Amino acid sequence: MEQAASLSPDRLADAYTELTADLAFAQTHFPTSRITIYLNNLASALHNNIYRNKREKWTRIITFWTREVPQTMYDARRELRTSFIIFMVSIFIGVLSAIGDVDFVRLIMGNAYVDMTLDNIANGEPMAVYNGSSELPMFLGITLNNIMVSFYCFSMGLLTSFGTGYMLFTNGVMLGSFQTFFFQHGLLGESMLAIWLHGTLEIWAIIVAGAAGLALGNGWLFPGTYSRLESFRRGAKRGVKIVVGTVPVFIMAGFIESYITRHTELPDMLRLGLILISLAFILFYYIYLPNKKKHGTTAT
Repeated sequence: MEQAASLSPDRLADAYTELTADLAFAQTHFPTSRITIYLNNLASALHNNIYRNKREKWTRIITFWTREVPQTMYDARRELRTSFIIFMVSIFIGVLSAIGDVDFVRLIMGNAYVDMTLDNIANGEPMAVYNGSSELPMFLGITLNNIMVSFYCFSMGLLTSFGTGYMLFTNGVMLGSFQTFFFQHGLLGESMLAIWLHGTLEIWAIIVAGAAGLALGNGWLFPGTYSRLESFRRGAKRGVKIVVGTVPVFIMAGFIESYITRHTELPDMLRLGLILISLAFILFYYIYLPNKKKHGTTAT
């Protein structure tokens, strides 16, 4: 502990991580050993040294999204992959269910929404649902709702990973059946240009929130060499950082849905271009950047 003050923040953090890992192992296999007590006291002192109250620089707001979130996404790459697979399988199930039963979409979306959409199709405005209210109230309502859904998806991890898996499943089935509904009415292309204009970011953010929930659930379901409490704490910390990182994505998706999606008269190539830009951002920020930073090809 005498040398802690002279260590760099990165080295201090590495030392604390290694120390807590040793402590977790000792608590699991040698709970009454004197070395366990020693490691516990040492970890407590080092924790206080690291996490003592200090003033954060304003640049922490920037580094949170440019460094911490990508690093956390790399650490949670397995959860992200699992979340993506669950969602894609759920979409496929929704598609098959809607094809096999024409009333399935009513079960999922509700009679009122389906009847309203059918009326819009009959009136020649299949996407009229997106211009049913003024932009600002719609933006605030949609953005708040999407953020709440993401935090709910994350918090369902408290019911183990199966809770978050259920949330991903229901959202995937809903999306699959909804797109099939438009396909059955010959409007698949138009619906995709409208829905995925904002949905590319929105759906991906839900998948990322699912990864946060899986990290939380796996934290205490599969503790590994850590104590269950320590593993849960680590999973919760990682999950919170991931889900908070999705907030700007939901804000942008809400802005697009409220201010741009309603303009179905925009050229198809422009709308397709915006979809591709959103997809490029996802691939860069959530796939390329985490791997690049992990393998040390960016300046530190």
